[in-house]
Amino acid sequence: MTSVKYDLDETIRSRRSVRGFLPDRLVPRKLLIEALELAQRAPSNCNVQPWRVFIASGPRCQRLREALCQAVLSGQPGRPDDDEADRFEGDYRRLQVECAVALYQEMGIQRDDHAGRARALLRNFELFDAPHVAIVCMHRSFGRVVALDVGMYVQTFMLALWARGIGSCAQGSLRQYPDVLRRELGIPDDLRVLCGVSFGYENPDVPANRCRQGREPIEHNVTLLE
Repeated sequence: MTSVKYDLDETIRSRRSVRGFLPDRLVPRKLLIEALELAQRAPSNCNVQPWRVFIASGPRCQRLREALCQAVLSGQPGRPDDDEADRFEGDYRRLQVECAVALYQEMGIQRDDHAGRARALLRNFELFDAPHVAIVCMHRSFGRVVALDVGMYVQTFMLALWARGIGSCAQGSLRQYPDVLRRELGIPDDLRVLCGVSFGYENPDVPANRCRQGREPIEHNVTLLE
């Protein structure tokens, strides 16, 4: 992805998760600041702007990548800042499976390929070779309502990046190792790690980037009352 899109509708329609980046092509600081300034316009309850974001780039990002992979490969269990776990059942489970099947097909991973699946999992902690990663946090005193505000910030940030030709992938998996993130990035203990966003310029040669996910018709999610 290299083109610039300042049309909002087109940006929203075309945005997708990128799971393979050009590791040596850094995002120009000017473009990053532009995206961050736009994301800062995201709405929040009482305008408290609760997001706290730590961005590692270049060598700092590489050091974090190595530390995360070491934790995973050594068998260190994940210990997220909270023990809330999402369960996908019914249609939610169907969509989860369809997403995984489409992605694994592009990656050439079969259902019984346990080594391939393990490798695909590790790619998350390799940050998909991205030269940048944003770790998104909020204060421990906040709960789910404020987390919605932070989610709107993340979406705004990712759209602002995409409009500038920069791909990204939101990663809940990174919250599994908050101790590693705190050690490497200096994140204070009073902040709860929510997710990461790996970003940079897309590597078109990565098979996972061929994957395209569909969306349900709006009547599946929205009830219009007239």
